[in-house]
Amino acid sequence: MPQLNKLRTALPGGPCGDTAPPTSARLRTALTVFFALDGFLFAGWVVRIPAIKHQTGASASALGLALLGVSAGAVITMMLAGGLCRRFGSHHVTVVCGVLLSLAIALPAQTHSALALGSALLVFGAAYGAMNVALNSAAVDLVASLRRPVMPSFHAAFSLGGMLGAGLGGMVAGGLSPATHLCVLTGVGLLVTAAAGPTLLRHRAPRTVSVAELSEQPRRMTGRARNAVLLFGVIALCTAYGEGALADWSALHLEQDLHARPGIAAAGYSLFALAMTAGRLTGTALLERLGQTRTLVTGGATGAAGMLLGSLAPTTWLALLGFAVAGLGLANIFPVAVGRAGELAGPSGVAVASTIGYGGMLLGPPAIGFLADWLSLPVALTTVAVLAAAASVLGHAARHAVTRT
Repeated sequence: MPQLNKLRTALPGGPCGDTAPPTSARLRTALTVFFALDGFLFAGWVVRIPAIKHQTGASASALGLALLGVSAGAVITMMLAGGLCRRFGSHHVTVVCGVLLSLAIALPAQTHSALALGSALLVFGAAYGAMNVALNSAAVDLVASLRRPVMPSFHAAFSLGGMLGAGLGGMVAGGLSPATHLCVLTGVGLLVTAAAGPTLLRHRAPRTVSVAELSEQPRRMTGRARNAVLLFGVIALCTAYGEGALADWSALHLEQDLHARPGIAAAGYSLFALAMTAGRLTGTALLERLGQTRTLVTGGATGAAGMLLGSLAPTTWLALLGFAVAGLGLANIFPVAVGRAGELAGPSGVAVASTIGYGGMLLGPPAIGFLADWLSLPVALTTVAVLAAAASVLGHAARHAVTRT
């Protein structure tokens, strides 16, 4: 499909056609379940952070340091997971990480100090980071085999799982202790892994040939491939920056700057997340119509326009509209960027792009905070628009990344 700028040649399967063979259909269903489980478990942990903060007696600064354990563990294992996927296969690594993540989510609720919490979150973050690389690597292989741009549908499953996990977590927060809630999530995670895992273990990932493997040095990315992977990683960072910033600052902006009621203020990020999920659910059709490059360019421009409205609008309702438009625009940038990196260099490309992208989610909240103190929160939030516009420009610049590699 020329509009996809494909880098890989899928060895199995027919030359074209939209109907997936039964094995591919089963693999797609299993991977979708694991993406949803990944989002479900992570959101289940997030909604219990206030209760666990109270349980450990951690101050705000101590909690912030403990939460870095998630980031540190994820970043470390994201780089290692690429090698594990090459050696053992992304399907096997996905199933093992599904078990580890399900077990690790129970650990934070068993801690009673900030230091112990940070150690538990380091383990949790390690399982989470490795699972994300393995999932995306398996998805890249399947997308190449299907010859259809279905990567956004996997990320939509992650978003839906996150929304379900947060919603259910909020409902039971008043009646269940964090330990009981997270232990229940462990059981759910193990059951889901036991149900969907055998499909991945029985079938190898569809064999595809990446640009790195076609080069004279198949074990190492060539210079041009490496530069292209880094470029797509930066594109992923630009959109993840916005996700992190809006998660932490949208409610405060609506309540503090636009004097919205707390309930309305809390709806800001919910609208953004809902719009992002809707955008990803329609992402395959969008990619088939526009192609990857135009999807990146249009998405970045739409996200930039939405965030300018969301951050500078004089009324609450216009700001909410802006957040929703931003969610639609940014929805497919991350999955497309990670998918392109995987097409270039297999699991290593996914690992590099995911790590850089995840760095954007870490950078966003503190950067907004510093800029808000220096300038103002509305002005600080316009940096999300700036980076969304940068993603659009970089997406256009990357249109020749395939043919030149």
